[in-house]
Amino acid sequence: MKARNFFALLKAFGTCPIASVKILPWFSGVICIILTIYGKVIRRMAVQAKKQKFKANEYVVYPAHGVGKVLEIEEEEIAGMKLELYVIDFEKEKMRLRVPTAKAVGVGMRKLSSKADIENCLKVLDGRPRVKRTMWSRRAQEYEAKINSGNLVQVSEVVRDLFRTAEQPEQSYSERQLYEAALERMSREVAVVKKYDDKQAIEEIEDVMRASPHRTPKPEVKPDESSEAAA
Repeated sequence: MKARNFFALLKAFGTCPIASVKILPWFSGVICIILTIYGKVIRRMAVQAKKQKFKANEYVVYPAHGVGKVLEIEEEEIAGMKLELYVIDFEKEKMRLRVPTAKAVGVGMRKLSSKADIENCLKVLDGRPRVKRTMWSRRAQEYEAKINSGNLVQVSEVVRDLFRTAEQPEQSYSERQLYEAALERMSREVAVVKKYDDKQAIEEIEDVMRASPHRTPKPEVKPDESSEAAA
């Protein structure tokens, strides 16, 4: 409903037909304020969408599905209104998604990370794993939220925290599932940015973590060796 039509209704029903008492003068003011704020928000989103305009054949990241490719920008008519849509292909998932261009930024769709961002994420992998001492169900929810955030740094943190070397205890089934999901999201973006295949990206990611000094087990010192060293 258009604003002018809405206010026409307010004008028509601004007086109670039974008691001739005005009941909506304050309400119309509140609605006016709400519509003004809403208009500003819509204009701001439109400006952001224009700045983040994606092109056909461009790779993008959609939070819930990872890296996809914009095949085309098409128009559809829905309820008499023309709607512009990005048609995104996710090759790994064998799926196509249509996203309204005006809502792309709002749902977290973004351009690929830069090479500098990729290097920063590889540094995250080199850090010390951080595992909270909370129930696994809660940690699993936090990991899933990070994986679907669309933020590559957060995805890198999940990869780092769930990775296990040969010397560390094995992952549980659910840990393995989350690790593979995070690794797939990260490796796919690394591969596209660095222009090589996913297998090479996975090898690079896991090599960084294996080489990290924070994962190298400390050598055990026998009691007699330590006493001799002290002497």
